[in-house]
Amino acid sequence: MIVKDEFLTKLRQFFGLNLYEVRIWTALLSRGKSTAGELSEIGEVPRSRAYDVLESLEKKGFVTLKVGKPIQYLAVEPKEVVERLKKTVKVDADKNLQKLKDLNSNDVLTELNTLFSQGIEYVEPADLSGAIKGRHNIYDHLETMIKRANDSVTIMTTSKGVLRKVEALQPTLAKLSRKGVKVRIAAPSEGANHEQMKDVKKFAKLKGVDNLDARFCIVDGKEVMFMVMDDKDVHPTYDLGIWVDAPYFAGALDNLFGLVWDKS
Repeated sequence: MIVKDEFLTKLRQFFGLNLYEVRIWTALLSRGKSTAGELSEIGEVPRSRAYDVLESLEKKGFVTLKVGKPIQYLAVEPKEVVERLKKTVKVDADKNLQKLKDLNSNDVLTELNTLFSQGIEYVEPADLSGAIKGRHNIYDHLETMIKRANDSVTIMTTSKGVLRKVEALQPTLAKLSRKGVKVRIAAPSEGANHEQMKDVKKFAKLKGVDNLDARFCIVDGKEVMFMVMDDKDVHPTYDLGIWVDAPYFAGALDNLFGLVWDKS
């Protein structure tokens, strides 16, 4: 096989193909037109698998079948493959999105919520906690927490963290603010982008707090998520958040935050 394994791995990641598919595809690209037998030999794929692999690639838009004896296969130009995949991904995404929207008017979601409500009754309060790894997952959980807010959302973060959280959570925070939920955000004033901070002040009270270095979010003084590492020292993939549904702890932390807030 003339193509390096590292390149094949990249192709599998980008195009969602298995190993046999990328071997056959790159073999065909190098030939332009070929038979299953030739591609099997070039791509080092068992001959018994070559035909079903090529059939799969044809369905996905990577190759074109040329009827004849023997059957031959033509390579589709890579940039055309990308365009075809973009259309396929969009169509599939639209279909899946519509299915999820339909759940709102479907008894399936009602039954799932009933199961959850019944199950949560058996969960001990001490078990309502967990560790969330990765900044993307942390922000997803933060949004879920914030959506439940009825009275207040308190956020302490870094100067860069403000911009990240605003980008990820602004629609939800703005909606809560319009409902009368008190949103407070504190962050170091040093390094802050004052122009962007103007947008934050439209839906939240914002203060520069330079004597407290921490990253956490408290909802209604009952639920808290705190990040255990400095965001300057950790890659987003390895960022770690600890979530607890503990009114005693969350309320105490909220009160301590209030003392710092009032002095700033």
